[in-house]
Amino acid sequence: MNLLICYDVNTLTPEGRKRLRKVAQACQAYGQRVQYSVFECTVNPANLERLRQRLVAIIHPSEDSLRLYYLGARREEVVEVHGRDHYVDFTEPLIL
Repeated sequence: MNLLICYDVNTLTPEGRKRLRKVAQACQAYGQRVQYSVFECTVNPANLERLRQRLVAIIHPSEDSLRLYYLGARREEVVEVHGRDHYVDFTEPLIL
């Protein structure tokens, strides 16, 4: 399942900056950062539920915003990129 995660965390307080780092770390465990607060993830249903629970536990609902967009199709079918795109398809062979 392809997923786009976007978040906006209030960073006016030290606690907010800590939440921002935790949200980014949680997302990095399951996907790739494509913009500062946007991650593309490919997850199975079990990992989706783990990630969702982890993120919801981190954010402060009255101060922060978390959005999960379910893309469904392959990335190439739903994403059009203009400019920098450092996305790495880990399902393909990697040449180092």
